[in-house]
Amino acid sequence: MRTRPVLVMLVPLLLVLGACTTTIAGTPTNGDSVVNTDPGNGVDPSFVHNTDGGEIDQLAATVVTDVQQFWTETFPTAFDKQWSDLEGGYYSVDTSSATAKAPPCARRASDVEGNAFYCPTEDVIAWDRAALLPVLKEKFGEAAVMFVLAHEMGHAVQRRTGLTVAKQQADPDAYPTILIEAQADCYAGSFVHWVVNGKAKHLRITKDRLDTAMEALVMFRDPVGTEQSDDGAHGDAFDRVSAFQDGYDQGVGLCKDMSVDNRTFTQRGFLSADDAERGGNLEFDTLLTTITDDLGKSYNDMLAPFGKPWTAPPVRTSDTEPECGGADQGPIAYCEDTGEIDVSTEGELPKLHTDIGDFATGTILASRFSLAALKTLGKPLEGEDAQRALLCVTGAYTGTLLTRQKGFALSPGDLDESIQVLLRYDYAGRDAAGKAVATGFDRVSLFRKGTLQGINACGL
Repeated sequence: MRTRPVLVMLVPLLLVLGACTTTIAGTPTNGDSVVNTDPGNGVDPSFVHNTDGGEIDQLAATVVTDVQQFWTETFPTAFDKQWSDLEGGYYSVDTSSATAKAPPCARRASDVEGNAFYCPTEDVIAWDRAALLPVLKEKFGEAAVMFVLAHEMGHAVQRRTGLTVAKQQADPDAYPTILIEAQADCYAGSFVHWVVNGKAKHLRITKDRLDTAMEALVMFRDPVGTEQSDDGAHGDAFDRVSAFQDGYDQGVGLCKDMSVDNRTFTQRGFLSADDAERGGNLEFDTLLTTITDDLGKSYNDMLAPFGKPWTAPPVRTSDTEPECGGADQGPIAYCEDTGEIDVSTEGELPKLHTDIGDFATGTILASRFSLAALKTLGKPLEGEDAQRALLCVTGAYTGTLLTRQKGFALSPGDLDESIQVLLRYDYAGRDAAGKAVATGFDRVSLFRKGTLQGINACGL
């Protein structure tokens, strides 16, 4: 079985030390501000070339001002030399105007439509204030604008550390585009953590507000089926979120040492023409049948080293919501008293299957098998430890599917479906009492740990 999501990015970000372009999808957010509005704390956007002084450029100017300060403080320690601000500066482009001036590295203003980019030859960052930043703000909140511009500054960091286009072209195997983009995502994550820690003068955000903005990284993934070796590859959503979170959690030191030797990328192309032709998605009923059989066998293999006999829980389907001891585990529940897993085949679950993709269903179902696994191992099924463990074990199962060449295996886009359902919903993280890890950020982080490191990393 091969699967991929229904919801896809239509156009990739093109960021080879340069431009980003995309078509923005997403759900409108309340647009909570990331700008510290204390008196006297505003940023005058007049230093931005061609600015209209409006709300979007004020936000962009505020972001790049704090990003500059972050690198002024961080760069000397990380790279043993002083940071230098951009020689060419910053450019705002009104792509809705036929008479708008083009920024450096573009022939006309319309070339920048839907873009934000760093141009290494002129050492400038430019953004579309008409068709990119305001749409990002509307769909994902102001934090998404912060992510994008911090990523572009990450490319400026690379130039200052000697990672130039010429160097990349001279040794493309050592510096593939997907690595360059992951490093810039990582640098952006480091900056955002600095903001969350309250060190920024003009920006402020709490960790629990990062989930919606992280969906922008999902939208900025490469088209499903892109090979990681492609010249313009940026990574799938799992790769991009992983790089951002690694930078957030471990800082600039990890980012600067990224290489093809120490970085795992999950992006891949379709393995068969049939898989690509049918889009990879299994129908809801077929997916339930196919993955249930695989889950039973795979969890037996994963738990064998623990010396505990595993009996796969029977899966029962119903058109009603599961009721297990009065706790709300969501549309799929593990019932400890009967040892069964109940699946609701009506309502929300089929909708998630259609809207996100079939491995959204697979991820939630696997998480209930993870609860059964905790029961087998004699571990608690409720509380924070259980919530964290079941997400990690669910990731560990998913990781076993990464290297399979036949049978039930992951298709391009499946991991992205996991990321989306973990960010948007807490179902896969709910314990037997219906309580879950609170933030999508942490749910994804725990799932990634299991996926990349295996069940031995889950603290069992």
